[in-house]
Amino acid sequence: MAGDPAEYIGNIPQHYDRNLGPVLFVDYAADISRRVAACNPRRVLEIAAGTGIVTRQLRNLLPAGVRLTATDLNLPMLEIARAKFRPNESVEFQQADATVLPFADGSFDAIACQFGVMFFPDKDKSYREALRVLVPGGHYLFSVWDSHRHNPVGRIAHEVIGSFFPADPPQFQSVPFAYRFEPIKDSLIDAGFTDISAVVVQLQKEVPDLALLAGGLVYGSPIIDQVRQRGGVEAEQIIDAIAREYRNEFGSDLANIPLQAIVFSAEKPSS
Repeated sequence: MAGDPAEYIGNIPQHYDRNLGPVLFVDYAADISRRVAACNPRRVLEIAAGTGIVTRQLRNLLPAGVRLTATDLNLPMLEIARAKFRPNESVEFQQADATVLPFADGSFDAIACQFGVMFFPDKDKSYREALRVLVPGGHYLFSVWDSHRHNPVGRIAHEVIGSFFPADPPQFQSVPFAYRFEPIKDSLIDAGFTDISAVVVQLQKEVPDLALLAGGLVYGSPIIDQVRQRGGVEAEQIIDAIAREYRNEFGSDLANIPLQAIVFSAEKPSS
């Protein structure tokens, strides 16, 4: 997940990578990386790369000669990503805004973006930029979370956090789960993409420590700053309450939780 880069500061990137990555992101990273590799690209761009969870999977799967460029607006996140690679591994890291990509037209054969599009302030512009930097026939693959209905981890966190601040509930845990198929499809078509497809990817994820996940959702996102700004409640109180509701929903620790995402694929016309 990504958001305002100014909000991913301090220890947030470390909590995000360590406590959320293995539960929420790594399996989907493997999935989207396989889809990108199947396109047989020579030059791949990742946008909203965050802490490099997808980047690592891409580099593992792509042939050594494939050029891989990973970008994010948030430099602290990219620094964590950079540390996951040896100096001789061919990955270029660059700070970049997905709505104003600093690359020439037709620079890449494929673009990947995991759980980032939902946070772009101008989604339509981001799709036009992706189209611009792709070669004709190039592919854009990206994922979004499905709704709270299919992702109770996000729904419960959102409801519990909001219960502590009924007059001004933080909204961060609602944003990733509210970007629906129709506006995405329409935006891709308006940008000029063709051969648009979407597939629902369901997972059952074993979580050994629900409290650790709850802590990651608070400390590993802008939620922690929103909680501190409102005041009157300690973060640990909220984390305990989320973990308690998780146990009510999923059973004790070492629980299996459902996750559901939608992976989109779109192609730039060949002519």
